[in-house]
Formats: sequence, C-alpha cells, structure tokens
Amino acid sequence: MFATFGFIAIFAVLGAWARYGQSLLVQTVFGRDFPWATLSINIMGCFIMGFLFFETLERISLNPELRTGLLTGGLGAYTTFSTFSLETLVLFENGETVKALIYMFASLFLCVAAAFAGAWISRSI
Repeated sequence: MFATFGFIAIFAVLGAWARYGQSLLVQTVFGRDFPWATLSINIMGCFIMGFLFFETLERISLNPELRTGLLTGGLGAYTTFSTFSLETLVLFENGETVKALIYMFASLFLCVAAAFAGAWISRSI
C-alpha cells in the first residue's frame, strides 16, 4: 500500500513537469488565443492512457503498485480535465461561444479517438 502511494507521488511530479513543459512549448509555438496546450495535453494523455493501460495489462508484466503510480499519478497529473473545464468556462464568459464549443467537441472526440488509437496500437504490436 505504501509503495503505491510512493509511486503515485513520484510519477505525479514527473507528470506535472511534463504538463508544464508541454504547455510552455505549445504556447510558444501556437500562442494563447486558443487553449491548444491543454487540448494537446489531453489528446496525448488519452493516447498514452489507452496505450499503457493495455500494454501493462496484456503484454508487459508490471508491478501493480508501479502500474498504478504510472497511470494514476503520472497521467493523472499530466492530463488536464479541470483546466479544460475552466478554460471552457472562461471562453463562454468572454462571449467566445464558437471557440468554446469547438474546444469542447474537439476535446471530447479527439481525446476518445486518441484513447482508442493508443489501445489499438498497443494490441497491434
């Protein structure tokens, strides 16, 4: 039990650093007019979750505590649904309804598609 909490903590730090680094990079390249950074993090996080969930369930024997740390801690800190929700709220409050709706639907469909793609690739290799 204590090992699980330790792995969650370690991977949460790494996931948070990865999230912050990707945010800086994407905002530098694409700007801040649209929440591209959060969208890219959510898509990538969903892909990685779909991939690693099945890789570590069906192909790679991984210590259960380590697996929980990686998936819950690492990807939990990396992905950004709460940020997505707040950014969507701000877009609506700023009167940018079209951007908010595009962001909502793009996040929903692209992230679920990314999870499917990760799972499919995991099962195909």
